[in-house]
Amino acid sequence: MAASPANSKPGPKRLPLPVRRQVALTEAAHDRLRELNARWKLSNNYLLVVLLENLDAIADPDKLDQAFEHFITEYGAPEGGMGKPAP
Repeated sequence: MAASPANSKPGPKRLPLPVRRQVALTEAAHDRLRELNARWKLSNNYLLVVLLENLDAIADPDKLDQAFEHFITEYGAPEGGMGKPAP
């Protein structure tokens, strides 16, 4: 006998991800993403959404600044931002 609609629980909501982009990662970053996936059973897309949308709440601003400054010192930064060449 099928459960009546009044007694059935709705399934989990799905977060729409309308922006699709390819992301290049270092091996270390990809390994960390796989560790998070193993723990939370979320796709890489959802893991990145959670991390980036909650960045201010989970990252110390000074340490985040230091990490970006270290990266820029080591590898530089593209002109024009977002990887787009400057006109």
